[in-house]
Amino acid sequence: MTTRILLVEDDEEISGLVAEHLEREGCEVQAALDGEEALAQLASREFDLVLLDLMLPKRSGMEVLRALRETSLVPVLILSAKDSDLDKALGLGLGADDYLSKPFSMIELTARVQAAIRRATRYAGAPAATPVSAPKALRHGELELDLDTYSVRIGERSAQLTAKEFQLLKLFLTYPSRVFTKEQIYQSIWEEDYYGNENVINVHVRRLREKIEEDPSSPVFIRTVWGIGYKLGERP
Repeated sequence: MTTRILLVEDDEEISGLVAEHLEREGCEVQAALDGEEALAQLASREFDLVLLDLMLPKRSGMEVLRALRETSLVPVLILSAKDSDLDKALGLGLGADDYLSKPFSMIELTARVQAAIRRATRYAGAPAATPVSAPKALRHGELELDLDTYSVRIGERSAQLTAKEFQLLKLFLTYPSRVFTKEQIYQSIWEEDYYGNENVINVHVRRLREKIEEDPSSPVFIRTVWGIGYKLGERP
């Protein structure tokens, strides 16, 4: 099946080059030159991936991302000349799946696109080989992760997770006694080599804690193991 990509980029030259390259790779690319056009495209059809610039006319990339995450879990790869740690943290915190700073090579772009699609396919909720016995949820004390809806329930509270938050919590719940280093987390979820990208992991852990912990500053479910990484807390 052809991968359908929405490319949101106001620089027509860059947009044309990226679209031409991805189409040669077998993708179907729809371009949008501003934030409002992007949201209109997203409302009218389904895409497998969104490539999103941050500095857009009419509505910024951050506004587009925030609006998109209210209704969709489609993977989002940010392409931006804004490469500060703060910008990356904000983008990832709002639900982007990856962040690629400009200028970038087409080889790296292709690798990131393929990785994003591969991850989305893995966690798309496709039926397992033995669906009758496949679990519908993972539980740890009063915490329950629904594998079909990307939602989590904590007692009487519930929250909707982004794709990355879902993958992160699922990883901890699948291996409840294991301590994960940040490198192991990154390679497991982002499926890429780890080059000290701990800020990416820290942002996602913080956002997940804000959704599942009663007091994120004193986490019960996702515990920090100082000098190593993170682990699932003891069953309440």
